[in-house]
Amino acid sequence: MLCSMASGRVATFLALMFFMVGSALPAMAQMRGQTLPIDPVPLTIENPGKLPISLRIEIADTDERRATGLMFRAPLAADRGMLFVFDETRIVSFWMKETPSPLDLVFINEDGAVTGVKQGVPYSLSPIEVEQPSRFVLEIAGGMAERHGITAGTVLKHPVISRISKVEPRTGTSN
Repeated sequence: MLCSMASGRVATFLALMFFMVGSALPAMAQMRGQTLPIDPVPLTIENPGKLPISLRIEIADTDERRATGLMFRAPLAADRGMLFVFDETRIVSFWMKETPSPLDLVFINEDGAVTGVKQGVPYSLSPIEVEQPSRFVLEIAGGMAERHGITAGTVLKHPVISRISKVEPRTGTSN
């Protein structure tokens, strides 16, 4: 009888452990961060008087992907970035919660022109935004924007940007 009670407690304990581990798996996956597929077409940054820069990018184009962004991720390589695509051109705001690496946030209008660059401090909850409306934001490794002279007016090219600039030009008419 004693052996039967002990094995019942062990079985209950094991069932409880499996339940707790199973319940924690989604949260543990979130803590690893998301890695989105690399877009087959590189994003190109064009600055007058400088050689173009090509970046391999992940595209965050859903609410869930934009909300997670580069949280819980290792530092970005110099040739990598994440392009956030918004449903409309508007003032957007970011923070660096759960983001362990410094980032440059490049705010971009619907035509692919940079409207501003801000630095993101790891784990900061301070809002990061520019005064002009943005349709895209490119996150790149901290310090890259300054090293490559990425400032307001720099042009970024990628099929996602081109597709939106042709559909929604500033004049409100179709190209």
